[in-house]
Amino acid sequence: MPSHLFVAVLTPSAEENHHPTPSLLRAALSRAGSACVALMLGATLVGCAVGPDYAGPPGLDMPSHWSARPTSRRQAGTLDRWWQRLRDPLLNRLIEQAVDANPDVAKAKAVVREARATVQQTGAGLFPSVSGSASVTNNKTSAGSASAVVDTAPYTLHQASFDSSWELDLFGGTQRSIEAAVRGQQSAEEDLRDSLVTLIGDVAAYYVEARGYQARIALAQRTSVSQRDTEKLTRSKYEAGSGNAVDLAKATAQAASTEANVPTYQAALAADIHRLGILLGRPPDGVASLMARSAPVPAPRMPLPTGLPADLLMSRPDVASAERKLAQATAKIGAAEADRYPAVSLTGSVGTSALRAGDLAKYSNVSWSVGPSVTVPVFDAGKRLATVKIAEAQRDQAFATFHSTLLTALEDVENALVSISQERVRGVKLAEAAKNYREAARLSRSLFETGSASFIDVLDAERSLYSAEDSLIQSKVSAAKDYISLAKALGGGWSDPVDTSTPIIVDTNTGPHFRETVK
Repeated sequence: MPSHLFVAVLTPSAEENHHPTPSLLRAALSRAGSACVALMLGATLVGCAVGPDYAGPPGLDMPSHWSARPTSRRQAGTLDRWWQRLRDPLLNRLIEQAVDANPDVAKAKAVVREARATVQQTGAGLFPSVSGSASVTNNKTSAGSASAVVDTAPYTLHQASFDSSWELDLFGGTQRSIEAAVRGQQSAEEDLRDSLVTLIGDVAAYYVEARGYQARIALAQRTSVSQRDTEKLTRSKYEAGSGNAVDLAKATAQAASTEANVPTYQAALAADIHRLGILLGRPPDGVASLMARSAPVPAPRMPLPTGLPADLLMSRPDVASAERKLAQATAKIGAAEADRYPAVSLTGSVGTSALRAGDLAKYSNVSWSVGPSVTVPVFDAGKRLATVKIAEAQRDQAFATFHSTLLTALEDVENALVSISQERVRGVKLAEAAKNYREAARLSRSLFETGSASFIDVLDAERSLYSAEDSLIQSKVSAAKDYISLAKALGGGWSDPVDTSTPIIVDTNTGPHFRETVK
């Protein structure tokens, strides 16, 4: 794109400047306007750009199916509002409240607003900038010679002017910057979605954990009551002379050991409830009243649609955000490359001055100038080239981050699928064990009461039953948390529109006003 196309005919001649006439002014303005339109159309039609055009991430080998679920057939269904499959109304309420009030989500919304404003700010570079100024000054001059000093009468000078400048985006530098800003906005929107995915998963996981601790507390309290009954029976036998002190001591110790678990579980329950309060943007005890009544551990009954591994590129927001950051870094290479080429600007100014304000509009008092200017980088010791190389290196870093994020996403899904599958098997076995230990404890206690079994049999059966039932509760919690982990790994989250236009802090009285004392 040769620079000699931008000729100097836009600048009026000296004669025209000193002795303007309406016809000459109209002709000059007509030539300037035609030249500006031609330059605009030329820049638009040519669509010149430098730097690489983004065409998506380089080819990556994606598995055709999940190894834990070897099939390429897509499962029907959607991940929208997956937590409702846990069928817990209180959990649904907590998640909705967390989406509205969580500080991390509020911060992500503010980042989106910042990114959108950056796009607007960058896009302004495609348009001319115009500024105006006006002044009224009182003046007095003196003319002196060797013999006398002559003072002129004071006078008032009125002046007004408009200045404009427009840098033509001939090599697409501004367009590349806008492209980078738009992709940065898209990345920020994906980060917002990712914060929602994380938030919903965390609320669900801590809620499930809290319900699990409530169940374990109830089990420990229920078991300790039974063990205290065994202690009373042992004490009765001892006092009747048919028992011994060793059995009594063991019965007392076992009941106390079970009761000692309760404070530990209560502390863990309180920590989970406090975390839920923070996630909902409240004080730590903000949801304590809602969680005061125990409820069963949520148990999902429907499998999640896992889709295909390649679906993570679109469904998982952290992967999508990393891909947008890669696109943004690619656009920044073009912006840096454009800086190595000549810059062409159109500048113009119109000014007027008069001794009276009413004379400012008279043609005889108006002066103007318009014309192009070209800035050509001649020597910068390789600074601009180094800037391009920096942008290229940052693009490679963005690709490495994207690749790593994608691999981590695949790993998360595979781990969650394996955990769900194996926990299901474990839960079945633990339920079977708890059932048989429950029968063994009942029989051993009956035989002990009739003197047909030793106390060791009762003690062992009760200890094994408590351990099996406690493990079964933990397995239910793990199964629910694995389900939640899979939903997070697949990118399931909030599907409703999120309002990002409302700021957290709404300023008032921002116009001219008396400044208050700084606090």
